[in-house]
Amino acid sequence: MTTTTTIVTGGARRLRRPTKRVEPIYYLFLVPTLVLFTLAITVPAVMGIFFSFTDSIGIGDWSFNGLTNYIALFSDPAILQSYLFTFGFSIATVLAVNVVAFLLAVGLTSRIRFKTGLRTIFVIPMVISGIIIAYVFNFLFSNSLPAAGAATGIPWLETSMLANPDLAWVAIVIVTAWQAVPGTLLIYIAGLLSVPGEVYEAADIDGANKLQQLTRITLPLVAGYVVINVILGFKGFLGAYDIIVGLTNGGPGTATRSISMTVIAGFNGGDYAYQMANATIFFIVAIIVSLFQLSLTRGRNAL
Repeated sequence: MTTTTTIVTGGARRLRRPTKRVEPIYYLFLVPTLVLFTLAITVPAVMGIFFSFTDSIGIGDWSFNGLTNYIALFSDPAILQSYLFTFGFSIATVLAVNVVAFLLAVGLTSRIRFKTGLRTIFVIPMVISGIIIAYVFNFLFSNSLPAAGAATGIPWLETSMLANPDLAWVAIVIVTAWQAVPGTLLIYIAGLLSVPGEVYEAADIDGANKLQQLTRITLPLVAGYVVINVILGFKGFLGAYDIIVGLTNGGPGTATRSISMTVIAGFNGGDYAYQMANATIFFIVAIIVSLFQLSLTRGRNAL
């Protein structure tokens, strides 16, 4: 509902300014949401940060130990390894996903037959559960590919990648990218379809070939979409969990254990306060990444 406020100056009416009054129905929808969010997200987060300064194991008595947990984190090789793997995996996966998705988007927006049907096929992995995808690929990497390697006499293919500490991360990148490409693909398709066709017609008249059009016209015009996909993808891959659990469960050893897996494993192993400190550090890292995202996307109106 809108009401009108009259501003009177010196006994004369000068301005009638409309003011909006919030309908009570808005609060009816807002308050329950705020209460649920506070109870489910804010309160547990604050409690977790509080217990990160203690020696709690999750139950029973506890006492404050200050910054002991945080100091220990930076000298713990298992924690450092999980951060190194998570960031390395995220960067590699972001590169793979965006390169593949962009090339597919270029192909699916070109003048080819059955492109609508192909778009449908390529987005199917997006609607399948990550843990299901992981178990399917686990079987392929552990059984089908070694059997094919033995049948064809290819030595390096006879051993499962998942059992090799130096190659297991490659398998995780492949599977994660397979699931993540469709979402990125849809954003790139939207970006490519927003480019006016007259631009390419002018480029054809000027004699530009397809590669020149791609590098000098398409990429600059969809740069905003590239930035958004890279940042959103990186933030999402930092929290990788289900696919890693289904493929390697953090192995061989701890070679592919992500930060999320390390935190959850610590909860189950009695290191509640220690891993809450780890989760708090990870939360700060996520905030820094988010602020970096805002600085890159501020002023961009691609979407």
